[in-house]
Amino acid sequence: MTVELDTQLTNKAITEGRLAAIMESVFERIRPEAAHFGAKDGMRTAYVVFDLVNASDIPSVAEPFFQELNARIEFIPVMNLDDVRTGLQNFANAR
Repeated sequence: MTVELDTQLTNKAITEGRLAAIMESVFERIRPEAAHFGAKDGMRTAYVVFDLVNASDIPSVAEPFFQELNARIEFIPVMNLDDVRTGLQNFANAR
């Protein structure tokens, strides 16, 4: 998941000491494998790798960022090596 944070609202959240709490509220639920932070297109950006078990979990992950920080969010499905092996085996079996 890529989370691009609105600069003005994020500045306000930092000043008010709320940014860490917003991030932690989501991260406690999703338990990311990795989270990296930087700048993309001039905006504070988080790159978060986690296991999205059900598509119905998307609102609980995204809404705090949307509502509190006016974020732009992109979910990018990826696989680990075991997933690739399983997928390739499934493809081979379907042929």
